[in-house]
Amino acid sequence: MKPRLLLVDDEEPIRRSLGEILNLEGYEVVAAESGEAAVEHIKNQTFDLVLMDLKMPGLSGLDVLRYINVVAPDTKVILLTAHGSLESAIESLRQGAHDYILKPASSHTILHSLEQALLKRAELKHRRLLVEQLETSVQRLRDAEKMDVKVSVDQQTAIVGEDVILDIPRREIWRGNRKISLTPAEGKLMKTLLENRSRVLSHRELVFLVQGYETTEKEAPEVLRPLISRLRRKLSVFEGGEKWIVNVRGTGYLFEFPEKA
Repeated sequence: MKPRLLLVDDEEPIRRSLGEILNLEGYEVVAAESGEAAVEHIKNQTFDLVLMDLKMPGLSGLDVLRYINVVAPDTKVILLTAHGSLESAIESLRQGAHDYILKPASSHTILHSLEQALLKRAELKHRRLLVEQLETSVQRLRDAEKMDVKVSVDQQTAIVGEDVILDIPRREIWRGNRKISLTPAEGKLMKTLLENRSRVLSHRELVFLVQGYETTEKEAPEVLRPLISRLRRKLSVFEGGEKWIVNVRGTGYLFEFPEKA
């Protein structure tokens, strides 16, 4: 399948010329003339890549990047700007942009950056898949061997609010007759956050505790975002559940929820 790319620029000649080049290079291109239009596209469609102007009337490229980080963390973003500065470059990369390119840029430079972004995206998805497959295999082995795991009552379940129960060994969250199942990675993330309730865990620390490998400070948030996003979506079926996982900007995450009265 063709990589799907959202091209965002308030200048129509740039959208037209870049769109033609990208179509010829095998990308499926959707164009947007503003940050607001980009947000509407992202709400309704899935994109592998976003190639976007940094400075636009209304929502800026950074505003849209922050939105993408929340709703589509797997999407790689490359920012273009004719008014570059060290501060804007640092902020863009800190917010998770894959690359920051100064205009005017050659088509070769842009295409190379897009190729690298696709490779990075595929690498991270493959790594997460391998980890989840490994965790699933280990769990199946434990189930088959009927291994006894000594867990205290407090560790087995946690009661959230009035009637939401988290069953950690079974990786289930339920209220009444409604039950939500977690993947092994989501279950491990939930268990880790509960065990460190109200304590801020850094991105690198969480990746190590949940996924079992070391990452750089830049890579750790990218590894975590899709997992955090999936878990938040599942928790959101419960009232206030989307707020239990708190993002501590530039540091990591903590887990907070109301205790049973």
